[in-house]
Amino acid sequence: MILVNTDYISGKELEMLGLVRGSTIQSKHIGKDFTQSFKTLVGGELKAYTQMMNEARDIATSRMVAEAEALGADAIVNIRYASAGVMQGAAEVIAYGTAVKFK
Repeated sequence: MILVNTDYISGKELEMLGLVRGSTIQSKHIGKDFTQSFKTLVGGELKAYTQMMNEARDIATSRMVAEAEALGADAIVNIRYASAGVMQGAAEVIAYGTAVKFK
């Protein structure tokens, strides 16, 4: 499966199959959430949250790819990611794009 954030793939003619998406809501356990709150007092990267968001993007991407594969897609173009806080310490990540088949 080819994944790109452009609306084309060089040298390929594309037939659009439709929108595909994948999402997840992730949170860190209370201990990590508590320790990360102290980090905000001194500044710096919140590594536990960076890891959480990276994992969330991976899960959302794999769910999007699974949806595209179910449609018989060869690639997903124009991929975008969005995230939103759902509650303190939890975030939703969504990956979406257009599933395409090569002509």
